[in-house]
Amino acid sequence: MRIPSTQALRALDSFARHGSVWRAADELHLTRSAVSHQLRLLERDLGFDLLERIGKGVALTPRGQRYAADVRKALTVLGDAVARNAGTGVGGSFAVSCTPGFASLFLCTHIGEFRQMYPDVALSILTPRRLDDVSNPDADAFIAFGVGNWPNRAVDLLCEISFTPLCSPTLLNKVGGFSKPSDVLRANLLHLGDTEDWARWLALSKVENPDTEGGIFFSDMNLVFSAAIAGQGIALGDELTSRRALSEGRLVRPFDIAIPSPRSYFLVSEHAKASHPVLEAFAGWLRAKLSEVS
Repeated sequence: MRIPSTQALRALDSFARHGSVWRAADELHLTRSAVSHQLRLLERDLGFDLLERIGKGVALTPRGQRYAADVRKALTVLGDAVARNAGTGVGGSFAVSCTPGFASLFLCTHIGEFRQMYPDVALSILTPRRLDDVSNPDADAFIAFGVGNWPNRAVDLLCEISFTPLCSPTLLNKVGGFSKPSDVLRANLLHLGDTEDWARWLALSKVENPDTEGGIFFSDMNLVFSAAIAGQGIALGDELTSRRALSEGRLVRPFDIAIPSPRSYFLVSEHAKASHPVLEAFAGWLRAKLSEVS
């Protein structure tokens, strides 16, 4: 069996990740026919079918899927070897998947500093659908929010957080202030996903029989904060992501009562990528930045 060309392996890897020839062609800066040709050559060299026709399209066969997963690992090892032995090793493309709230309210307010320190890194910021999702194959690392249980991954704690009520000065004046914890029920409770955090805060504050099912539910922390800043209700937020809004007076803390979150922010990656120079540089910079604001 002939050893496949690197170009053919990259064509397979790109097709496996994107699921279509035209997306692979776009990523590799090739024509669709060139990608299809590379895949046919790879099948010839391997001696088995990688693709099967399904309806009007094509997809990987089960054997093709297994082989593509092995190719992905091999290309990662080759990329790491190049990075470790090229100058400082801190260069090349790097994609980090980050929860939307952390990305927009913290990371994006500081990320230019990382680019100044490492100008040879082409950085991409992605956002997942779930706060604990670490499945995107296009990401080299993940800033995820969860309990730290990601099997077969390198997991490093970034920071623990606590939630406290936050609202706009306008809302505070409109309701005549909040003198006791149960007063928050006079405003719309702004929820991120579910009522769990508000239920825990109200229980800690000894508010009896609160109705936490009312209020407004959002799928993104940016939307929660936008509604709170606009005076539409009262949110639960952490000081890390709300720091700028608090310092600028767009949000205020009506109470000092805070509840520790059962979840934290973690930096997650595949074990094969954990020692990548760019990831190590990014992790060191991020930890230093977090320590400045803690």
